[in-house]
This record gives sequence, structure tokens and C-alpha cells, in this order.
Amino acid sequence: MMKSCFSIFFSIFVSSSDLGFCNDEDMALLGGVRDVPANQNSGEVESLARFAVDEHNKKENSLLEFARVVKAKEQVVAGTMHHLTLEIVEAGKKKLYEAKVWVKPWLNFKELQEFKPASDAAPSSITPSDLGCKKGEHESGWREVPGDDPEVQHVADHAVKTIQQRSNSLFPYELQEVVHANAEVTGEAAKYNMLLKLKRGDKEEKFKVEVHKNHEGVLHLNHMEQHHD
Repeated sequence: MMKSCFSIFFSIFVSSSDLGFCNDEDMALLGGVRDVPANQNSGEVESLARFAVDEHNKKENSLLEFARVVKAKEQVVAGTMHHLTLEIVEAGKKKLYEAKVWVKPWLNFKELQEFKPASDAAPSSITPSDLGCKKGEHESGWREVPGDDPEVQHVADHAVKTIQQRSNSLFPYELQEVVHANAEVTGEAAKYNMLLKLKRGDKEEKFKVEVHKNHEGVLHLNHMEQHHD
């Protein structure tokens, strides 16, 4: 009798695993969000990213273009929730978007849960390794970063908004170019020194800015001054 019960229990345990339910390791991760290494299932992640963009375009009748996956995380739920940070081309400009795609492989189920522009406090913004400026690679910890990088553009946009808020100008400042940018990253925090070319009405101006990003991803314009060539 005991042997029979054990056999039934063992059969049920195996079948539930075969059906895609959580094993002990999955249960330990249940609800937790973990980073997906860049070299892990990159084809699958990109496929999910393109699915997210296509679904959003259908729903909103928009024309966003997928550029690349900036960062990927996953969360074990009833299936897997993929948290993606994407570089998107919108009206010719690169922007960061965040998407959530829910997948249940055993049911052939895939659904876009969320798709939105990355906010100033976005916790899934570009990592130090994405910028290629981890502290320690250079003696000072600072490294030049490309001005057209979506994260750099995101930080520059925040600086321009703050400059506008602090000015008494009736004309809005518009970002024309990130002329030069350096970044230093320590853990999840970062500092950016940038030279920005702005336009206000018919006048072009240059500003030197220092922007800090804390461990929660919140941006703060720490210093700004007009730059004269």
C-alpha cells in the first residue's frame, strides 16, 4: 500500500513538472525579478522585443521601429514576465521604452502587458556595462560616452527640462546636440558631465551640465553654466 501511494505521488510530481509548473528552484525565484545576461537566449529576447513593438503599433496605430534590446529582466509568475528596456526609433529619433511581455510556453500564450516611455525614475535604465564605463577601467573612473546613446540623450533631455524650469525665458529650450559627454558609474549610481548645444527661439546657446543619477535611477541636475567658445 505504501509503495503504491509513493508511486502515485511520484507520477503526479513528474507530470506537473512536465506540464511546466514550477520546480523547487523556480519556487525560490517566484515573484523575484532577475537580470537576463546579454548572451542568454538573445534571439528569444529580441523576438519578444519585436513582438512587443508590433503589438503596440497595432493597438495604438503607431509606427515605432525596434532598434535594440538595452536590458532584459525576467520574473517567474504563472509563466514568465519579461521586463524589457528597448531602444526605439520614433519619428527619426532614438528613445527608450519599457515593455512587459507575459509568456506561458506550455499554453502557447504570449501577451503584451505594458509598453511605455522610460521615465526619469526608470529602474531599468541602461546599466554601467551598457555604457561601457564601469569604474576601474580608467584611473579616474570617467569615460567618454557617445552623445547619441539613448541613455545619454535621456539624461540630456532631463537637464534641458530643468534648465527651462530654472530660467525665466518665454521661449522653450530645445536640445540640438550633445556636443561632448563623460560618465562615471559606481554601482547603480552615475554622474554625467556634458556639453549641450541648445536652441532658444532663433538663438543657440551652449551649457555645461553635471547630472547625477542615484541608485533608484532618479536624475538630478547638480550644476549648470553657460559655455562660451
